[in-house]
Amino acid sequence: MRVITISRQYGSGGGEIGARLAARLNWRLIDHELVAQVAHELGITERTAQERDEYTEGFIARLLSRMPVYPLTPAIGSAAELTPYQQTDEHRYQEILRHVVETAADSGQVVMTGRASQVILAGRRDVLHVRIVAPLQARIAYVAVREGLDEAGAQARVQLKDRDRSRYLQTVHHHQVDDPMLYDLVINTGVLSLDKAVELIGQALEGKAEALSLPAEQVGPARGLARYAGRPGDIRPPAHRTDTSPSSS
Repeated sequence: MRVITISRQYGSGGGEIGARLAARLNWRLIDHELVAQVAHELGITERTAQERDEYTEGFIARLLSRMPVYPLTPAIGSAAELTPYQQTDEHRYQEILRHVVETAADSGQVVMTGRASQVILAGRRDVLHVRIVAPLQARIAYVAVREGLDEAGAQARVQLKDRDRSRYLQTVHHHQVDDPMLYDLVINTGVLSLDKAVELIGQALEGKAEALSLPAEQVGPARGLARYAGRPGDIRPPAHRTDTSPSSS
């Protein structure tokens, strides 16, 4: 296993979990560092890159439209070939971000928080994808404590960040952020502590690593199971609950 990606609802403790996990595994943590790298490749300030990070496609396009267009530096290798300066600035930004994410993954032993890494690295079997969630009120309390905000301010910030992240993934990558099929593991920190979450991710990492030696078609819920002894029965809801014909309305 080379990478753990962590997607998180704002205020769920996902960033803190990523930091603790990286420390426990002695892996490299990639979070705001990735934004700084993208900023460096674009030739803009880190603050400017942070302002557009995880925002909507339109926001990114408007921001980049104010930047001068120039060829990419040779330092980023294949990304320079993928994104000639004639292409749109928005596409250029996304290609550089993808290149940085993939290069970090290739280096191995990294915990990557956000940056649509669960989508960019979705096709790789050597990556564990984790989603951290929590009830809204618990997240509001977390943000209020960590950022020194009152309840109203914390709630506004949580809702803004959730909306921005969801819109970004949907607009740029055409995925719903809460699609369960993007993740190997979803953890509710309204139930489990942050340290328990770290332990659970470690166990999932070991479990997915064991499956790497198997062909992809042999990995799944049927692995190691025998056929049912008899025919399973079907308990269905009443017909009036399943009948969708016009006459039933």
